Amino acid sequence: MAHKFSSRTGKTSSKARQANFLNYCERCATNCCVEARPPISSKRKMIIEDYLKAIDSEIENAFQEKNSYCSPIEAEGNRCCFSDSETGKCLVHKVKPETCVAGPVTFDIDSQRGRIEWYLKTAKICPLAGALFRNKSELQRHLESAKRELLTLVHDLNAEALQAILKIEEPDILKIGEDDVDAEVLMKLKPERR
Repeated sequence: MAHKFSSRTGKTSSKARQANFLNYCERCATNCCVEARPPISSKRKMIIEDYLKAIDSEIENAFQEKNSYCSPIEAEGNRCCFSDSETGKCLVHKVKPETCVAGPVTFDIDSQRGRIEWYLKTAKICPLAGALFRNKSELQRHLESAKRELLTLVHDLNAEALQAILKIEEPDILKIGEDDVDAEVLMKLKPERR
């Protein structure tokens, strides 16, 4: 049964935030929904909570504050509470966290140079990354979507949460680009804020 949902952002859920990569994700043995702990801004948290109510979900208290940032709680087997244990599909796919939409694209911020650096995980970590790397036009299309999502996250996170996630090491990544980052974000990373 399809659910119509309108989040507090005013956007409708009918427009996909990313391409459908389930053909890769369903066959993946890596399973990025285990021990993932995607950062959740207060804005995204409200959107997900509203969505869970709209679909009559039985999930309650879905979030935890750990390591200075908010993330979904983990269910059995350290699996994200939004990952259906039988199908592996995301229960909040239409409104899922920005890092989940970005998939194998991740970022770091070089505050000294005022740049946000974009990285692609390797195929060893994510088979989808390998497929994107081999198809440059698909990679470019996904990168644009990932940038939008990750920049939204970077702007919506508070300073403490952003600083905390930037300390998380990302293994097996390949730099694929960089852009200027705006002053509002750089202010969150000022040394006197730490």
